[in-house]
Amino acid sequence: MGEQGVWTEANSKTYRQLAAIAVPARAEQIATLLTLIPFGRDEAFRVVELASGEGILAEAVLEAFPQATVLALDGEETMRQTTAARLSRFEGRGRIGAFDMRAGDWYPQLDGADCVLSSLCVHHLDGAEKQVLYLAAANRLAERGALLIADLVEGARREARDLFADTYDATAKAQSAALTGSTALFEQLVATEWNYYRYPDPVDKPSTLFEQLTWLKEAGFAVVDCFWMQAGHTIYGGYRSEEASGAGERLHYEAALEIARRALAETAG
Repeated sequence: MGEQGVWTEANSKTYRQLAAIAVPARAEQIATLLTLIPFGRDEAFRVVELASGEGILAEAVLEAFPQATVLALDGEETMRQTTAARLSRFEGRGRIGAFDMRAGDWYPQLDGADCVLSSLCVHHLDGAEKQVLYLAAANRLAERGALLIADLVEGARREARDLFADTYDATAKAQSAALTGSTALFEQLVATEWNYYRYPDPVDKPSTLFEQLTWLKEAGFAVVDCFWMQAGHTIYGGYRSEEASGAGERLHYEAALEIARRALAETAG
């Protein structure tokens, strides 16, 4: 994917071409993140998204929670432009900003945030950098806050890594056939050696799930857990409080899945 451990605009272009199949069960992942947000549908709260990409998750959050606001941070101008266009219909509830994940100078933007979301970004940090991020989030989130992450994780043994490689290919091939009626997209994914578990790349530095849950707990999150996993891709995170805090109507998974599918269909169109 990357060269010398650096994510490039070329990587982003390839990802946009392959995203429909490169992310296992993408609608399920978005729906899972939405459902885990610890607030009622009509509550006002502030979300910060790290590496917002094309703004699909940010759009889904704003659609699902009419009183919420989102600050979508991304490191690339083309992604920020796409997100800005996507969120324009929400009349100021969605803001866009630039950030460098490793720099840390953006941490003050987490102060008082109610929820930090991240999808396919944290694995670009090494173990020590992840620990710094988790501690910063734990210290800066509001009392009811949560850090929710969708990302790939490392296998603790070769058997797990081999399983992740095989199931990733199988999932991508099935999604290619289901979405396009052919395996052409999957063949492109293979040609670009996108499967990290088959083709390790210096730009990707996933840690094991156990390590990350431990780091989250050590950072001060009261509750940490893994909520979803498929083909080496996992949704995990931590909550500041042990008690469920959402007031009013909760967002149920079925509704979240429909919102996620609409956002993805809009992208495909």
